[in-house]
Amino acid sequence: MKIKIIYYLGLGIVFFGMVSFSKDYFTPIYFDIPKGFPKPTYDFKNNPLTEEGFELGRKLFYDPMLSKDSTISCASCHLQQTGFTHVDHDLSHGIDGKIGTRNSLTLQNLAWSKTFMWDGGVNHLDVQSIAPITSEVEMNENFENVINKLNRNQEYKDLFQKAFGTKKITGQLTLKAISQFVVSLTTSNSKYDRVIRKEEKFTEMEQKGYDLFKQNCASCHTEPLFTNHNFKNNGLQIDTTLNDFGRMKVTQNPKDSLLFKVPNLRNIEFTFPYMHDGRFKTLTEVVKHYNFRIQKSKTLSKELETPLNLSDNQRVELVSFLKTLTDKEFLFNPKYGFPKK
Repeated sequence: MKIKIIYYLGLGIVFFGMVSFSKDYFTPIYFDIPKGFPKPTYDFKNNPLTEEGFELGRKLFYDPMLSKDSTISCASCHLQQTGFTHVDHDLSHGIDGKIGTRNSLTLQNLAWSKTFMWDGGVNHLDVQSIAPITSEVEMNENFENVINKLNRNQEYKDLFQKAFGTKKITGQLTLKAISQFVVSLTTSNSKYDRVIRKEEKFTEMEQKGYDLFKQNCASCHTEPLFTNHNFKNNGLQIDTTLNDFGRMKVTQNPKDSLLFKVPNLRNIEFTFPYMHDGRFKTLTEVVKHYNFRIQKSKTLSKELETPLNLSDNQRVELVSFLKTLTDKEFLFNPKYGFPKK
């Protein structure tokens, strides 16, 4: 069972919306809230979902034209089959072989997020894509140039006409289109979800792992989203090459030193490498870190002051549970993939 938020476009009125659209041009999308999920934090009133806006956003997401040399797209670091992150290197790569300083975060269930990036440096989904587009080590493009390129492209002018009723392409509309695509990336049909819905049962090992998870991990990786959206110091020893102090870079507050956003664990089986700098290749390494490799510091999360001290069998059980968070329907859903036309 799912609750549906209906954004009805008709009779020249957008309910819950700020702009009037005609039903002759726009096809509404019904945003499903999975059973047990909280109310989304994304404000759909200011960006009503439509099929035309979603498809435009999808095309933009996969188009390398948004980068300076037309070689890097959003999808270059956010691949669908790996939970919309990358797995072929520790740190994000950009144009001209440039290497960033962090592992890319997954793009999943963003309708429930209020902050973005590992350090929370962006506080609204509708402007988040500006960061990678303009980053020197990612797409390295001036956003004004992006809009100029789009306005010179007749196909995009037609698509913006279909999505927003105008062929004049603006930065705001471009960002809203991308948001319509990424905010729709909802994952909620893993084995874990089916167990919660009483459609399946865990194996004995998975159940033991789930019990361990609830005892040791759920305070930060809170169900059903498997994040509490907070920033925590999870006891990693600092990489002296990157010297990344996390959220403190944004706030300039020493109390935020080494704090990073608590990531969403859904589809974690396929979202390796792990941590903000991609230092761990396997879930076993991650569990070992929390088991006995915690680095003590002033800002260490209080939840981690006592190591897990799990046995070998318990570590295997915990990893077994984490793999039940895999949602293959989401990872291979063609509507999220590269546009065919």
